[in-house]
Parts: sequence; structure tokens; C-alpha cells
Amino acid sequence: MILKIAKMGHPVLRRKAELVTEEDFKSGWVASTVNDMFDTMEDYNGVGLAAPQVHISKRLAVVEVPEPDGIPPTPMINPVVTPVTEREMQTWEGCLSIPGLIGLVPRPAAVRVDYLDIEGKPAHMVVEGFAAAAVQHECDHLDGVLYIDRIKDPKTLMFTDEYERHHSNLEDDD
Repeated sequence: MILKIAKMGHPVLRRKAELVTEEDFKSGWVASTVNDMFDTMEDYNGVGLAAPQVHISKRLAVVEVPEPDGIPPTPMINPVVTPVTEREMQTWEGCLSIPGLIGLVPRPAAVRVDYLDIEGKPAHMVVEGFAAAAVQHECDHLDGVLYIDRIKDPKTLMFTDEYERHHSNLEDDD
């Protein structure tokens, strides 16, 4: 089922999300919600989606990043992100909750994310580059943080069509 996307200004996007509980797993809620979130992400051509973006204040995100960075379709429940490098990168980020805008966001270039999988078992992955940015972006949503909060130079915030017209030929500033 395609879920409704919460847009910037909706209070759910600025709240710290609650932990997913053992009862959430047992009830089948997690599996059902994950399926709906992947359907929604695919419908909107996203690479990640956090539960608060679909009006659910729970610590749940889904990601799927194409190669070369590559993350297969992965639900991350109660994720914790830890930088594994001091090196910073900047990536152009947009968001389904802030449609039509894009901005340059500094982030750690590589992170480890520890999370529970769809069955509630501990899992982790180390990701870098665009995949690291995607994971951090989605996990930020779980703490009520939007990518626009992390932009250092407000001049980099622009409409997506203007970015494509004037800036898309520029390399990301790693």
C-alpha cells in the first residue's frame, strides 16, 4: 500500500521517534509497515524512507541504494549510526518530505549502522559515500532532523529543476 508522505511543517517530522518494541514485531506490524514503506519509496523513486515521513513516529527506516555504493533493500529498526572516519564529504540531498528542493549537506564519509532486522535480530553494516549519506539522512528523520538543518551554506539550497539546469554537471565536493 502506498502511504501518504508527511511534508515539512508537519509536527511528526520534528519529533524524536519512539523505539520499535518487541510487541510491534510479534503483532506483525513491523513486517506490514516495512512492506508498505518499500512500496511507497518505490512509488516516489526514493532511495530511503523513514517512518516519521509516513506519519509513524517509530524508529524504523528502509533503504535501497543502487550501485556503485549499493545497499540491497534493507529495513533498519531502531538504528544507531556511528561515524567510522573523520573524513567529511558533501552530497546533494533532497527529501520526499521537502519536495522540489535540494541542498549540499556535509556528513561523515563512512558510518557503521547497528540495527534490528525484519525479524528483530541484531545486524549491522558499514557504508560509505552516497550510501552513508542515505543512511544518515534517514536516521536523522528518526531524531526530528531534516537535511536542511545540516546545510552549512544556505546558498546551496535550491529548487531541483534549477539544480538540474545549472549545477548537475558539478561533481560532489568530497
